[in-house]
Amino acid sequence: MLTGKQKRLLRSKAHHLNPIFQVGKGGVNENMIKQVGEALEARELLKVSVLQNCEEDRDTVAQQLSEGAKADVVQIIGNIIVLYKESKENKQINLP
Repeated sequence: MLTGKQKRLLRSKAHHLNPIFQVGKGGVNENMIKQVGEALEARELLKVSVLQNCEEDRDTVAQQLSEGAKADVVQIIGNIIVLYKESKENKQINLP
């Protein structure tokens, strides 16, 4: 679980990122969870966009992705979800 100070740092780092995944009509599936997990291992911090035609709400999508990829939800703002997971091999972000 992330502290407020850690979330603030991660939000500032995520501000300039573009979403690299989109959740659409199909919702969250196993393949997407696997790809998000691999991307988190490489990048540690990423954004996921929830499209308007998605049948599930953004909170449900965030919960499914964070549980499936074993990541922390840093922020949900608008239809953008920011996820963080500490990388095992190429650690880039040092949290306070």
